[in-house]
Amino acid sequence: MAEYFVHESSYVDEGATVGRGTKIWHFCHVMPGAVIGERCNLGQNVVVMPGTRIGNNVKIQNNVSIYEGVTLEDDVFCGPSCVFTNVLNPRSHVSRKHEYRPTRVRRGSSIGANATILCGVTLGEYAFIGAGAVVTSDVPAYGLMVGVPARRVGWMCQCGERLSVTAGQGTCAVCGTSYEESNGVLRQLAQRPLPESRRTG
Repeated sequence: MAEYFVHESSYVDEGATVGRGTKIWHFCHVMPGAVIGERCNLGQNVVVMPGTRIGNNVKIQNNVSIYEGVTLEDDVFCGPSCVFTNVLNPRSHVSRKHEYRPTRVRRGSSIGANATILCGVTLGEYAFIGAGAVVTSDVPAYGLMVGVPARRVGWMCQCGERLSVTAGQGTCAVCGTSYEESNGVLRQLAQRPLPESRRTG
């Protein structure tokens, strides 16, 4: 018996790998060669294409397609109807399958509803992409990105709260984790564990 849940309206093709405790809800399609980790949650109408890699404890909300070339590391959140691509200059009459560009979303990143992630970019660990943003270049770890095209407007703590950074130093007002900023890079100095009430997975 499978150690994961698949709603009766969904399809998991032979050759796909799905981890223990994962839940796949209504009208989803997981294609051959896709790899999904443990304790993931796929909302309604999610498509996972061949050659994709999804880590553990990933939450994918309704109406998201994970195209070939996309890798989602552990603890990633994909908001409703966010969009990935895998070709920069598509034409219906021109095959560009050999031109797929890899996209990597690193651990703990969050992508807001209706955001678009152009192919070939990397979202750093715990990056936070605002709703409706269009990401066209790499995003630094903990970067808070908004707008079209997306630009960095601040930093986000690992726990998901916005940071106030002054003179290169910042401490999360919620969880107490401290950070240091230098040359456009944010580095974690000390981390405090999240309260039990805020943990998931």
